[in-house]
Amino acid sequence: MRHFLSGSVLVALVMVTGGTLAQNLGDVQTTVEANAQDGVSSQTRIDALDDQTDELTREYRAALKQLASLREYNAQLEKLIAAQKAEMASIRRQIDEVTNVDRTITPLMFRMIDALEQFVGLDVPFLLSDRQQRVAALRALMDRSDATPAEKYRRILEAYEIENEYGRTIEVYEGEMNIDGTDRTVSFLRIGRVALIYQTLDGDDSGVWNPKAGAFTDLDGDFDSELRSAMRIAKQQAAPDLMVVPLSTSR
Repeated sequence: MRHFLSGSVLVALVMVTGGTLAQNLGDVQTTVEANAQDGVSSQTRIDALDDQTDELTREYRAALKQLASLREYNAQLEKLIAAQKAEMASIRRQIDEVTNVDRTITPLMFRMIDALEQFVGLDVPFLLSDRQQRVAALRALMDRSDATPAEKYRRILEAYEIENEYGRTIEVYEGEMNIDGTDRTVSFLRIGRVALIYQTLDGDDSGVWNPKAGAFTDLDGDFDSELRSAMRIAKQQAAPDLMVVPLSTSR
């Protein structure tokens, strides 16, 4: 009976001990699994932090590159601004110089126009209306604020060149002439500034400018043929040839 009880107690003890051990092993396994899960979570956080660190590093490097580019751009911009300031200073100096030149040249241009007008008034009176209008146009140009001093001066020089050219050319043109109190259309023959001769369209009347008298002197019919020949040459209707024309008396 005692032996049976002892065996029963041993079996019960073993059963109790085995159940306790199984429970402890289960607790250990649970703890290990929990720790493993915590490790996985920690590793996930570490990986996330690594990714975030890499992203921040890339952003930082990109920011450094952008900063370097901005510094280079600012340096270039400062050079450009400095160059523009220098250019503006140069323009201001040029404006001041032009203003000073304008103050000097403007009176000169007015004197040149006055001299041209006086010359036209004293010269042989060919194309008188055109030449007087040219002088008037120069005076009007001088009053225009939109015309530069260079443009005004150029136009004055052009007028002088035109007047100078008259002395080296011959031409025939038509105009009005008061003959014996009647306005008639005549042909004028200009030979440089040496002679100015007119002849009516019907060829009945002709005359030559007399600078000493300040008027035209009538010509007789002896020159009619020579005048017609000279006019054809001036109009380029005949080959160049020697021309016999009457000249006015010396001035």
